[in-house]
Amino acid sequence: MPDALLPLFPLGLVLFPRTSLPLHIFEERYKLMINECLQGDREFGVVLNLEKGIASVGCSARIDRVTKTYDDGRLDIETTGFRRFEIAELNEEQPYLSGHVTFFDDDFDPVPTPDALIHKAIAGYYAIRALKVGEALPDPNLNDYQLSFQLAQAVTDVHFRQTLLMSRTESGRIKRLAEYFPLTAARERRKEHFRTLVPRNGHARLLPSS
Repeated sequence: MPDALLPLFPLGLVLFPRTSLPLHIFEERYKLMINECLQGDREFGVVLNLEKGIASVGCSARIDRVTKTYDDGRLDIETTGFRRFEIAELNEEQPYLSGHVTFFDDDFDPVPTPDALIHKAIAGYYAIRALKVGEALPDPNLNDYQLSFQLAQAVTDVHFRQTLLMSRTESGRIKRLAEYFPLTAARERRKEHFRTLVPRNGHARLLPSS
């Protein structure tokens, strides 16, 4: 039986537990939803918006504070991911979408994650962050009991992020990230290298033959 009826906010992103998400609320239905959450001190669910609907697994968000209000009712808010959920059934009785959800956490994992794999994933995070010139990636909380969600903030592929969110073992997520980061860093370095080879005016010329 589902645990709760949760207001849902479909977005083009994936939120992880204990990570931050600033939002600008401008649609009327979501102004209503956020104000109701504020009044009742309730969380709401962030779910990935897909081409043919929404993902079945999301992460709830708690509103930390309202940073700005506008005359027309728009809001800027800061939120933090709280707990993962799976949608059992959708509810459309309100102007915004809601879902009957079941909250879940990781399954018991009898095999501890090897330290070498953890260190590889952490190093990969910082390698990606070093390549993100002009983009601010946060310092991960390395003491988080689900470190993988902290490190996954460096992942830009929403489908891979969704896969991580749905995974129910920390060791499985760390393994995926340890494999993902080096490949992504190498790809980003190649892209940057090719960018430096392209003339700035958009025209190429052949080098004279010797």
